Amino acid sequence: MSYKAEYIWIDGTQPTARLRSKTKILADGAELPLWGFDGSSTNQAPGKSSDCVLKPVFTCPDPIRGGNDVLVLCEVLDTDMTPHPSNTRARLREVAERFADQDSWFGIEQEYTFFKDGRPLGFPVGGFPAPQGFYYCGVGADEVFGRDIVEAHLEACLEAGLAISGINAEVMPGQWEFQVGPAGPLEVSDQLWVARWLLYRIAEEFDVSATLDPKPVKGDWNGAGAHTNFSTKAMRAGYDAIITACEALGEKSQEHIAGYGAEIEHRLTGMHETAPWSEYSYGVSNRGASVRIPWQVEVEKQGYIEDRRPNANCDPYVVTRLIVGTCCEALEKAGLA
Repeated sequence: MSYKAEYIWIDGTQPTARLRSKTKILADGAELPLWGFDGSSTNQAPGKSSDCVLKPVFTCPDPIRGGNDVLVLCEVLDTDMTPHPSNTRARLREVAERFADQDSWFGIEQEYTFFKDGRPLGFPVGGFPAPQGFYYCGVGADEVFGRDIVEAHLEACLEAGLAISGINAEVMPGQWEFQVGPAGPLEVSDQLWVARWLLYRIAEEFDVSATLDPKPVKGDWNGAGAHTNFSTKAMRAGYDAIITACEALGEKSQEHIAGYGAEIEHRLTGMHETAPWSEYSYGVSNRGASVRIPWQVEVEKQGYIEDRRPNANCDPYVVTRLIVGTCCEALEKAGLA
């Protein structure tokens, strides 16, 4: 007997990396080996020296094929077994290990938009639907588009054992969100990448594409983000640590903006529940701020914060690395770690 292992990796496409995958057949009981691919076809190597290495780092059941088949998320290495320049996971691992004693938790809200025939699902041919307002968490065929795909994706994530914690329809027709977490920085990032792969793969079966474009429709329509909820054990125990983390994020605001996804300025305009990309702010229950402190966190004087700036197309390995590095270093310096 044998089983199928779908090796998944993140390519070197700029400014936004893409997912790639291919299937390996293994004998029952066989361990997952290193594998390889043609990096010249994925923007990760020149043709004259094209070999890249796949190193398995996260495995889960394959909910599409079923049986003993698995999904295998991989890091990309050069042939000398060092991390490839496109391997952002390796950089996160170093920071996560440095601040592991602070026990960082993340929950990431992944927004995305379905497209079919060149337009968002639910948009009429050659025109626009009714203005946004009733689509968010809506119900009914005139407000919700693509629920069958969303439900299939949710079931797949659950069968795969991913830490998916919810779904909802978003503000624009054909726009949805799923949430992953709470989990540590490496865990939440690995699982978000696999959940993205499952989203694309399942949408294939409905002849629909899913995009993480941060501004899929220009004009008076919400963009798509990846709001990132974050806490450390100190933040979960006291409000001083919450404020320290918010202040620290402001001190490195532009470094974070640069790492939060391509074309972020198209989404963070100061409209549609965003703060301007060029300004930093934080506030309680304020969805127009860069960072929101939930109202119950202020009441209870402990909890978490929501960084509302990351784009839907962000690399979660980069986002979590920046947040852990900035906030945990500040908490350490303040004696709040």
